[in-house]
Amino acid sequence: MIETEEMKKAEEQYSANSIQVLEGLEAVRKRPSMYIGDISERGLHHLVYEVVDNSIDEAMGGYCDTIDVNILEGNSIRVTDNGRGIPTGMHEKEHRSALEVVLTVLHAGGKFSKSNYKVSGGLHGVGVSCVNALSDILVAEVCREGKIFKQSYSQGKPTSAVEVVGETERTGTTITFHPDPTIFTQTTVYKYDTLAARLRELAYLNKGVKITLTDERELIDEFLTDENGNSKPTGRKIFRSEVFYSNEGLKQFIEYLDAGAQTLIPDPICVTADKIIPIDIALQYNNGYSEKIYSYVNNINTIEGGTHLQGFKMGLSRSLKAYADKNNMLSKLKDPLAPEDFREGLTAVISVKVAEPQFEGQTKTKLGNPEVTSAVSQATAAAMDIYLEENPKLAKTIIEKIVLAATARNAARKAREMVQRKTYMGGAGMPGKLADCSENDPEKCELFLVEGDSAGGTAKQGRNREIQAILPLRGKILNVEKAAIDRAFDSQEIQNIYTALGVTVAQEDENGEKHMDLSKLRYHKVIIMTDADVDGSHIACLILTFFFRYMFDLIKNGYVYLATPPLYLVKKGKEEIYCWTEEQREEAAARLGKGSDKGYTVQRYKGLGEMSETQLWETTMDPSRRRLRQITIDNAAEAERTFSMLMGDDVPPRRKFIEDNAHYANIDA
Repeated sequence: MIETEEMKKAEEQYSANSIQVLEGLEAVRKRPSMYIGDISERGLHHLVYEVVDNSIDEAMGGYCDTIDVNILEGNSIRVTDNGRGIPTGMHEKEHRSALEVVLTVLHAGGKFSKSNYKVSGGLHGVGVSCVNALSDILVAEVCREGKIFKQSYSQGKPTSAVEVVGETERTGTTITFHPDPTIFTQTTVYKYDTLAARLRELAYLNKGVKITLTDERELIDEFLTDENGNSKPTGRKIFRSEVFYSNEGLKQFIEYLDAGAQTLIPDPICVTADKIIPIDIALQYNNGYSEKIYSYVNNINTIEGGTHLQGFKMGLSRSLKAYADKNNMLSKLKDPLAPEDFREGLTAVISVKVAEPQFEGQTKTKLGNPEVTSAVSQATAAAMDIYLEENPKLAKTIIEKIVLAATARNAARKAREMVQRKTYMGGAGMPGKLADCSENDPEKCELFLVEGDSAGGTAKQGRNREIQAILPLRGKILNVEKAAIDRAFDSQEIQNIYTALGVTVAQEDENGEKHMDLSKLRYHKVIIMTDADVDGSHIACLILTFFFRYMFDLIKNGYVYLATPPLYLVKKGKEEIYCWTEEQREEAAARLGKGSDKGYTVQRYKGLGEMSETQLWETTMDPSRRRLRQITIDNAAEAERTFSMLMGDDVPPRRKFIEDNAHYANIDA
């Protein structure tokens, strides 16, 4: 190797003084994504979860039953609980208040000693100290020992001493913080619905704990609902607020998740055990075709499953198969049952509390403790054995559902194999309507799924042929939420999507998890582009339902997007302003009309076909100017419920959802 002058200089400069030691919370501010995942919207909301998790740990220990979360003006957050309160006495080793130690030292907390917390979610001891490091202002108030203690911080450093500011009979901790905009450069605006989904989940997982979420940023109209379920405004303005509380835990969680489904059994089946580890499971069968299982360890959503999920699937299959064989209920089946047959139409929540959980990776998304598998499997099988024996009619209904699932799976195998054969054929097997791009690097390629031939023709004319491919879809694709798997794979439009993307159907691995092979994915941007009207939104929802049910790995890896064509074109002479919202239209009209109603025109785009290829390129397809919305799943359980409710058979929950959200919707005239 030839040594250059630059290399010599670098070697001379690299000395003991080159080694930096980041003190206190500097490491968190230097590399925030290592501690909270990222610094986008997801990481922003994660700050709240870290503070709330401390309160939940108090609740799991039996010291807290009330948690209040307030979104304040300016997007500050205040979290208050009625737990024991963070200790404020002098720490022997650190020679400062224990409160300051907890808030400024990584890996400091009471969770490492099982005398304080038998189980907890935040085992790394970096939770609230990370929040402190990534906030430009944080104020801690602690009520304990008859006094109110207070200390302020900025960017992880104390700006005041621990002071006694009052007296009180209550106990608990209040943390108020504002995310540092120099860290969260994309946004510091909290979304109410995102926080509500997580707090609702925590309330179901921790029955008896009352969690209140209040948004103090703006006032909304107050509505009262009468005994008939009709809502009407009271004329008053209030803060948007919800109380999340469950006295039956996972049973009510299942009922909430299955609100849009027609259930096969009247009540969820509940499994509880506390021999080796505390196990809490609830499950329900419905007439749908999808499998919905959510697993948690110490309130952490293990989205990649793990040993507790393995154990549940093993115990469920073993019990149902044994009952069916014992009662000769599988005699008409020509082919053997597959593991997934036992889970079609199943909604289940598995929650375990593990004192020393072993998570695979830093993200805490997959449990690795081997002893949990047998414990959950035995508990599930034992509870199911009792339920099936005591409820023979319901047991028969469940087994019949399993037999139908196996029959449909075998019928779907031929269609699925045909899809895969087309995929492996490569370019020769591409759908006839696909206008492909010339680039072969998937990272540079985009596939637009377009509604109809008319819009497809315009998109083909306006696209960048090098990197953008167009696949027109005929009308509305199949609603896979209400269709068996054999019908889904028999759909020509769905076959075309698989073939164009170059991927195969998701297959189960040895742990019972379904995954797609994305190694041959031909496009790393799959963009749904539909008309900006009600029908277009419905088609987009149908396509998203298909991706959610059959191609979830595409969403998980960030490959799915929604195009956002403009709603209006405001024009005066040669000056044109495209508008995506009603507010933008009003601003453009005021600007071009200068307060007058004359002198400008407004064109409402209801369909992509109404645009010229140049307009479609400039507003919706040009990577330098377009507005793409990436589809992400922050809360799988909440997304699952929404898809089931909007696309399922049950009308009342869908109607209520529309009524509750009508004032947020933009109804197309």
